[in-house]
Amino acid sequence: MTDDPRRTRRRTLALCALPVVALFAVALLVPLPFSLAQPGETANVLGRSDGKPVIEVKGARTQDEDKGRLLSVTIAATRPEADVRLADVARAWFREDRAVMPREAVYPGDGDAEERISEEMEESQHKAVTAALRQLHLSPKDVHVKLRLGDVGGPSAGLFFALGIIDKLDGDGAGHGLTGGHTVAGTGTITPGGKVGAVGGVPLKTQAARRDGATYFLVPKTQCAEAEAQRPSGLRLVPVGSLKGALDALEEIRTDGKVPNC
Repeated sequence: MTDDPRRTRRRTLALCALPVVALFAVALLVPLPFSLAQPGETANVLGRSDGKPVIEVKGARTQDEDKGRLLSVTIAATRPEADVRLADVARAWFREDRAVMPREAVYPGDGDAEERISEEMEESQHKAVTAALRQLHLSPKDVHVKLRLGDVGGPSAGLFFALGIIDKLDGDGAGHGLTGGHTVAGTGTITPGGKVGAVGGVPLKTQAARRDGATYFLVPKTQCAEAEAQRPSGLRLVPVGSLKGALDALEEIRTDGKVPNC
């Protein structure tokens, strides 16, 4: 007596489905090489951290306190040792205030992540000081700058450190601050020569900026499209490619002039 063809077909389909089900089950349980990110903290580089000025200058006269704010913006990401599973990725995928990023993009290289972040921050600060003093034609032999920014690490604070130093030392060149009383946020790496570079997590950073009161956001000009994709209402994106370009943009913001726009 032969088997019913329909029963044979169902048995065959069931057997074929077993490996797929097994693979799906494994995918649900196995950690994935991703980090989950969300809007992080902002820090006013013209303000204070742990009761001390974020930017402290010695060896040169400083300007009066700026009435506005220059907000350096971060993302908050899961730790490198955290297990991120398929279900976590799926939940984050459908939220605008979450992002799934390759772990290597958040924590590049080998070794201790906190140590690398500390090293990157130190290097970023050195580049920011060099860029700012060069812009003002000052020598680091005469002017000593100390930077503090708590837990806001990595190289993406470089541009705003440089702007903060210039604000402290020279302001707008006429005795006033760079901001014109506005809250201006932004992000970007900086080279000693003043070139602004791209950073990660820009859409999340725009959300953090608007959340904390910014109305303008300085963004590396190569990342305008990325920033515009999830731009919060009420936040104007200002593309910059250099420290000089950022200073020019701030002048337009102060004077209600022709502010560059993404």
